Amino acid sequence: MQYQLKQLKRIWNEPILFAMIVAVWLLLALFILYPIIMVGIKSLQPDGENFGLKVYKMLFTKKYFRAPLFNSLKLGASVASVGVLVAYIFAYAITRVNLPGKSFYRTIATFPIVSPPFVIALAAILLFGRNGVITHKLFHDRLNIEIYGFWGLLIVETLAYFPTAFLTLEGILQSIDPALEEASLSLGSSKWRTFWRVTFPLSMPGVLAAWLLVFSQSMADFGNPLILSGNFHVLSVAAYLEITGSYRIPYGAGLAIMLLVPTLAAFAVQRYWLSKRSYVTITGKPSAMRLLEPHIAVKAFFTIIVWLLIGAIFLFYGTVLYGSFTKLWGVNHTLTLDNYRYVFDIGFEYLKDTLILASIATPISGVLGILIAYLVSRKEFPSRRFMEATSLLTFAVPGTVVGIGYLLAFNQQPLMLTGTALIIILVFVFRYLPVGVQNGVAALYQIDKSIEEASIDLGASSNKTFWKITMPLVTPAFFSALFYTFVKSMTAISAVIFVVSGRWQLITIAILGSVENSDLAQAAAFSYVLIGIVILAMFGLRWITNLFSYQERVRRAMA
Repeated sequence: MQYQLKQLKRIWNEPILFAMIVAVWLLLALFILYPIIMVGIKSLQPDGENFGLKVYKMLFTKKYFRAPLFNSLKLGASVASVGVLVAYIFAYAITRVNLPGKSFYRTIATFPIVSPPFVIALAAILLFGRNGVITHKLFHDRLNIEIYGFWGLLIVETLAYFPTAFLTLEGILQSIDPALEEASLSLGSSKWRTFWRVTFPLSMPGVLAAWLLVFSQSMADFGNPLILSGNFHVLSVAAYLEITGSYRIPYGAGLAIMLLVPTLAAFAVQRYWLSKRSYVTITGKPSAMRLLEPHIAVKAFFTIIVWLLIGAIFLFYGTVLYGSFTKLWGVNHTLTLDNYRYVFDIGFEYLKDTLILASIATPISGVLGILIAYLVSRKEFPSRRFMEATSLLTFAVPGTVVGIGYLLAFNQQPLMLTGTALIIILVFVFRYLPVGVQNGVAALYQIDKSIEEASIDLGASSNKTFWKITMPLVTPAFFSALFYTFVKSMTAISAVIFVVSGRWQLITIAILGSVENSDLAQAAAFSYVLIGIVILAMFGLRWITNLFSYQERVRRAMA
């Protein structure tokens, strides 16, 4: 208690710091906690006024409502298991087996991360739909393939989310000291036994973390199920349809809470597991990664798996690219530029609105994320850890829940924001805020506190020290967060679909509308224009980051 009083006294002596902490808490409470609380409250008001558990009784007793929960859990567990298995094989091949072209494999494997969320679902329809290239053109409808439903979603989501597991597992496998494996081999163990007794047990924290992460992504996925689910109903789409279709807001809110519980539980378990793990393999002694030269059959196995994945990515994205140049997919495959003319003519408003809103939200989210990271990692004040946890909350909350929360929270006075550009910007800012916070915290932990303490000892305030000392040192992490926020804002669908209006339209809404109208060629053209913008942004932000890093190196050299 005395320590907390000292903290409060120290903060009170710095009015700007105190004002920053209060302002951040007001923003977090209003735009993160309040919308989620509103979803919970609404689910307890079956008639819109009185409180009760009628909604949840219906959700758990009626098969119509129970099915989406079990379907979501089944799909999430299946996608996580298959995705992690594929990602582990891919990561092991990249980190442990002597294969040529690893940089190329790594780049292509991560491509689904920066593309619109339902491009792979669109590709699946173009390939395996009723007028698909494979099912209709090649096999003339003799193949009995049903792309709509569980199996279609399993394939699409596995391909979409295995890169996330791959990045996690690649880092884990690279951190394992190869000397441990070499010691096992030198003691007479086979490579197979060494893998199961040494490598795999040491990589288990990464396996579980990747599984929980992919599980959460699959549970929260909205775009792919909206296009491909068919009669296989999942929670995210069911909640959306209850609100926008049946206009039964309490039931939509209840389904959103049912979606929120397992994703939050997976996030909490992941954080707890990683914080408690004790798999230490870095000893400080120099060691070099020794790539394996396995038996030719084993090497062929890894090569085939890698090329199957790379080939699948090329096939899916190549099909969408080809489809974007056809007149009318499934009817007239004559090559044309009409779809791109449409995108830059009629669809220009979608592009313009999306670019404007994403460009406004990106720097706000980046600066706020770094500011929160600075407060929770450099300043001592009560509720510091709770502030960090709250700022990371939207990372675990599905976009559907966020969207419903904003719809309920800001649809009445005095905070009537529905239909405005501001509500979309706020969704972007606080939906992707956790990346800026995490990047900032990680970067600040690598900077010696004595640098900032020296600035304060020389008379500079905390505010001046932050902008003159800290901020330049965390510039790479800041621009990394900017890139992530911009990409996700450009490709967002699950949260913003609840708050868009006729005045402000988004390109992802245009893609979804084209798919629903069966104009797949037009949707493909929109998708590739969006991919092109994301790639340009990636190179632009990389150039800016390198420029700032160069200027920082020059400044240090002259100091």
